[in-house]
Amino acid sequence: MVILLLSILDYVGRRYNFEFWSSLRSLQFLTFTVLKVKGRTLHLEELSVIPTVLCLYDPWQLQTLHDVLQLPSKHPYSNGKKAKEKERTKDNPKTSINHNTFSVTDFEKLIYKTIKRNRWAFTHNFWVSDRFQPIIVDPDLFLVVLNSIRKRPRVALRFFRWAEIQPGFKRSEFAFCTILEILADRNLMRSAHSVMEKVVNCDLHGIVDILIGGYVNSEASNKLLDLLLWIYTKASMAELCLLTFDKMTRNGFLPNVKNCNRILRVLQDKDLVNKAKDVYKAMNEFGIQPTIVTYNTLLDSFFKEGEVREALGLLSEMQQRGCAPNDVTYNVLINGCSRTGELNQAKDLIGEMLNRGLKVSAFTYNPLIFAYCKMGKLVEALELGNEMESRGASPTVATYNTFMNWLCKWGDMAEARKQFYDMLRKNLVPDILSYNTLIYGYCRVSNLREAFLLFDDLRFKRLFPTIVTYNTLIDGLCRLGDLEEARKLKEEMIHQGVFPDVCTYTILVIGSCKMGNLMMAKEFFYEMLRKGLQPDCYAYTTGIVRELMCNDTSKAFSLQEEMRAKGFPPNLITYNVLVDGLCKLGNVDEAYGVFQKMAQDGLAPDHVSYTSVIHGHSENGRLKEAMKLFYQMLDRGLSPTVVTYTVLIHAHASKRRFEQAFMFFSEMQEKGVSPNVITYNALINGFCKEGRIDQAYRFFDEMEEKGLSPNKYTYTLLISENCNLGNWNEALRLYIQMLETGIQPDSYTHTALFKLLPKDCMSRAIWFLENVVLGDGDTAERKG
Repeated sequence: MVILLLSILDYVGRRYNFEFWSSLRSLQFLTFTVLKVKGRTLHLEELSVIPTVLCLYDPWQLQTLHDVLQLPSKHPYSNGKKAKEKERTKDNPKTSINHNTFSVTDFEKLIYKTIKRNRWAFTHNFWVSDRFQPIIVDPDLFLVVLNSIRKRPRVALRFFRWAEIQPGFKRSEFAFCTILEILADRNLMRSAHSVMEKVVNCDLHGIVDILIGGYVNSEASNKLLDLLLWIYTKASMAELCLLTFDKMTRNGFLPNVKNCNRILRVLQDKDLVNKAKDVYKAMNEFGIQPTIVTYNTLLDSFFKEGEVREALGLLSEMQQRGCAPNDVTYNVLINGCSRTGELNQAKDLIGEMLNRGLKVSAFTYNPLIFAYCKMGKLVEALELGNEMESRGASPTVATYNTFMNWLCKWGDMAEARKQFYDMLRKNLVPDILSYNTLIYGYCRVSNLREAFLLFDDLRFKRLFPTIVTYNTLIDGLCRLGDLEEARKLKEEMIHQGVFPDVCTYTILVIGSCKMGNLMMAKEFFYEMLRKGLQPDCYAYTTGIVRELMCNDTSKAFSLQEEMRAKGFPPNLITYNVLVDGLCKLGNVDEAYGVFQKMAQDGLAPDHVSYTSVIHGHSENGRLKEAMKLFYQMLDRGLSPTVVTYTVLIHAHASKRRFEQAFMFFSEMQEKGVSPNVITYNALINGFCKEGRIDQAYRFFDEMEEKGLSPNKYTYTLLISENCNLGNWNEALRLYIQMLETGIQPDSYTHTALFKLLPKDCMSRAIWFLENVVLGDGDTAERKG
């Protein structure tokens, strides 16, 4: 049975090109495992028949198998003489082979002989032989033997790779240097590359000193040091790149210019521009001639750091050395100028590029288009797009994405959609960024219908919605107050394998807070924690807002301490939220304490911080303290906003201090801060309280002249005061004007209009006014 089983295994192994018997230990294990199952032990004579059947195809394997199992040879092709000689030497100690007395030549011959006999020798880690154990455990002997077979570098590499993974082998820089030199001498650099990668992976960085120190001939050393540099650059090991470059140049080994360029690229990626300058300086010092790639990389680095003057100086130096700029050079220059706001210079460079006969492309124009869009100059950006096409440069998907992104941000969805269709007409395939951009734009203008049509379209085109897609739609739903649909979309995204992140839950918490659904906000926040998501600073700040809205200041402060403990120190927004929330709750002293604590965290209060505490003090009758804070704000160089001035105008006007209110009203306009509807409402409210309705109408008319539309509060103030003065016709006229402008009155408006009526009669009066007096009489009769 054993013979039959092993014969089948051998046939299968040969049939599918798998050399099963290359592992002699596996054979021995398998044989004795089978015998153990049978429950008996076979004698060696019984085992000796196994190799006879298994090794008919390979006499050399038979010999090796007999050596391992210590079996007498019974194979018809075996050499009986050799077997007898072996038995004879075994009995005679003087004639037996002692590995410890082997010479280097003996080991050299043994390596060649082993490979000749067994083509799988030294090729796999499961191929073993005790004959080479003395070499493996003796580093010095290993180096000598390895050098002895250097004339056959592939054999040397084969032996090295096998020995290097054997138990007891001591990895050293010298061992790797030896095999690397053997390979470099025969220009086998591809093989040397894999060995050098092993050197780097094993952290044998001392190999640099050995290669420089003369252990290897100088020609091979230079090749190998360049190879090492290349591997360091591929792994982005900036420090080791610089160290090796420095050692090489100081010891007369000049790196290849390609490697110098690679080092410059690594330094650029890591924003180490000063180090890149040092490398370029060393290149010039040691006579390494820069190429166009060198200059292009350095130019990009300089512009990335905003060093425009340095970049232009390098361009001049490059031309003086006879290195003509190519299209890549100009693209780098145009990109750099666009990034630093030098748009006119970027346009001049395009003209210079065309004069030199170089072709422009989308890579030339895209940075400039982006810069114009960012500055809000969309018309100029679109003109550049047309110019690009007229010069034979086709826009890319990135070009259209840039246009659509900024058009969406400016709310021009018609033009954004036009760009999308233009992209399709030119057989460009919109990517997920294109769809996300349009979906974002439609959500911003509350057109969720178009947003969801695009969502369906992208899935139809086999594009996969990302977390950004879902978050944008959820945010759009929350803005419309549709929290239930937002929740359903969150569940759908999980079903589709896209899992909510911190941003998703933050959007849901904010949406719930805005709708006053504080329980749902709390539910979303703690669901985020249960899912193992770590809230970021923004998420914690949202949680603080929720707790303040619930009038739970202790929990708000607990969240602040928790975010600090989790490694998110409160930022300026967090502090502003706390200050504003506490002021609105009337806890002005506590709010001012938080305001002062900002400095302890190294944060300087901004105009939002000051406006909040000014408003808090004003609302609590502390106008003197509010004014001190205002002047402190000015002393610190902060410019008041329309909100700041409106807070002060309201505070003074409500206290009938019109002179001061007028002073701030004039000052804000002198400083270029335009009043808004709320500013005018503050003045109108003050004059109405004073009974000076003529002054109130003056500001009402001025507001309309400036193109500001009165809101519900404006009309309610004037209606209330006219009713107080008995001007019923004027109050009714204002009420009708309010309705005609599309403003729906609320309970405060109705209370102002019918304040003299008993409460139980008010609802009937409102119905009579809107349906009989102002509405269609016949309709009213039918309803009656």
